[in-house]
Amino acid sequence: MHQPLCLIDTWSQENNEVVNKWKQLEGGEDALTRDQNQNHSRLIWCSSEFHKLLRKIQGIPPVADHTQLELTVVYNACVCSIAQSQFSEAELLLTRATERVLQMTEDGPAASDRSVFWRTALKSVGNTALTPCVLYLLCLQWAIWLATCQLKTIQGFQDELFSVFETLSTGVWEEERSASRRKSSDVPLLVMDQRRLIELLQICTFIAQGAERLSEGQSSEALSGLQTASSLPAPRTLIAHTHLLSGSCLAHMSRPQMALQCYRMALETDSRCVCALYQSMLIYRQLGNTQAEIQALRLLHSSLMLPSATEPALAGAHLLPPSLLLRSQSLSSLLSVPSALSVLHSLALKCVLHERVSEGVEYYLDLLAALHSKDQHGSLSQVHAEGHPLPKLPELYLQAGAALLMARRPADCMALCDEVITTALELLPGKVVLEEPEEKCEAETRALCAEGEDRVGMLLWVGAAYLLQGHCHTHRRDWKQAVTHYTRCFNLLVKVHFKKRGCQPQIPSADMVGMQGTDLCILQRLKGLSLAGRGISFTQIDQNREALRDLQLSMQAFPECTGAGLWCGEVLWRLGRRQEAVACWEKTWSFTPQPSVQSLSVYLQEPQSGPLLDPTELRCRIQELHPTSSD
Repeated sequence: MHQPLCLIDTWSQENNEVVNKWKQLEGGEDALTRDQNQNHSRLIWCSSEFHKLLRKIQGIPPVADHTQLELTVVYNACVCSIAQSQFSEAELLLTRATERVLQMTEDGPAASDRSVFWRTALKSVGNTALTPCVLYLLCLQWAIWLATCQLKTIQGFQDELFSVFETLSTGVWEEERSASRRKSSDVPLLVMDQRRLIELLQICTFIAQGAERLSEGQSSEALSGLQTASSLPAPRTLIAHTHLLSGSCLAHMSRPQMALQCYRMALETDSRCVCALYQSMLIYRQLGNTQAEIQALRLLHSSLMLPSATEPALAGAHLLPPSLLLRSQSLSSLLSVPSALSVLHSLALKCVLHERVSEGVEYYLDLLAALHSKDQHGSLSQVHAEGHPLPKLPELYLQAGAALLMARRPADCMALCDEVITTALELLPGKVVLEEPEEKCEAETRALCAEGEDRVGMLLWVGAAYLLQGHCHTHRRDWKQAVTHYTRCFNLLVKVHFKKRGCQPQIPSADMVGMQGTDLCILQRLKGLSLAGRGISFTQIDQNREALRDLQLSMQAFPECTGAGLWCGEVLWRLGRRQEAVACWEKTWSFTPQPSVQSLSVYLQEPQSGPLLDPTELRCRIQELHPTSSD
């Protein structure tokens, strides 16, 4: 037996040299600044060394004297494989090593079912000195199940897995390892501390299961497990995840204030938990607290603009970071946040729509500057391909232009509109026909619709740019130029025709809006606004008959257009048709704003900077005309 013992000593020393070398590299002064390629190269080297050593050890039949050493090296080699996401290779190593243990204990052949296989292995080693080693390997099987999202397998084996944690907590493993030591230099070292690994596995399991249950609508069950997990020893990042997901559970249970408290706890635990800021913002939006929503958006944008700090890894856990174990689609969805540019866009739009126009303008200009920079560096397409994509560039230019006009900066608005017109005008089609979709050949219909939407979208953007320029000239009281640009807008829009199945193409009308969705709605709104703008401009140069024609057409295209209705009544009054004027005003005031109007883009809102009529003064006229009528 002298020769095997000498081999065991030699192999233990080889194992320990690799472990110590890794730990020196892992904890060196340049550990945080070292790039991923360097870390990966070092990991490949360690993995190669452990596999070489393992081939030496497994070259002789399994005997009790060196099985503990063999299983320790298997543990180290598997940790390196898992760290490289080589899960199949790691699982094969675990299976072969455990089969050698069963062979040594003279048990029957291993079962194909993984749960039965591991129960057999645990029963086979009983309370022998091999028990801790087999438990080490079971921990790695647990890590593989977790990393490959086999949560149902973990659920079925959870009692045994969590008993591993209890066994470790009592210190039994350390006692058994101490009893087996001959001298400290010969004890085979582990490349990753098993106690820390178990703590990591336990909280990651609770988090992954909580996310899965939450996505399945089991909010109460998910909340119970997450609250248990929040008191476990773990890195701050993971504890913050438990608070965050608890907040999401409470939000689904219609307890927004309690959800906000959980999100605050997540941020107090880990100030870089940007998802907590994002979820808080959504709660404030749901509650209608616009000022709090804007503040949350501002904080979220600031946090996303900070350079990504290196996650402080748990001591000894650098090889298997939490991100490797938490890979489920459910959790990824719950932890997703928009890009910094998408948040900046939401912030700009929210400010503009809620009377914080000057702030909104600055945010829009910052957004356009950032996009221009990305375009120069060739990364703009990536921005639009994100999970929370931005509107296309012409749309952003138009939104920013509308904000600038609201801020009384018409020259800047016109410059942005010129960019849209210059870019797209030459690409505009001579005519666009929107066809009613056919039920048959769904894939072909969808492709045709996509092509049509692109062509219609381009036409609508240019039309909107002309509309905004008409508003700018109205703001400057340059009525002739305003008429010119409103006319350009309208002439462009009449190129779009709608074709029902079996019918000839026709110009869309207001009653068709529901048939073709958003594009047709925008088309009709732009028509109504351009006709209203031109009609109002005509009133300022005493062309009342032309004004009346346009304002009435505007009301046909866009019946809810308040400006068109009020000015139509004003023109009728000027023309001596006072009863018709009163009827027109009262009909206009009877319209209630539709909820869908708020979802339309800012440049599709009625302008507030042109000639306006005072409703109070109009009501006084009605009162004078009909002294006995009430207001």
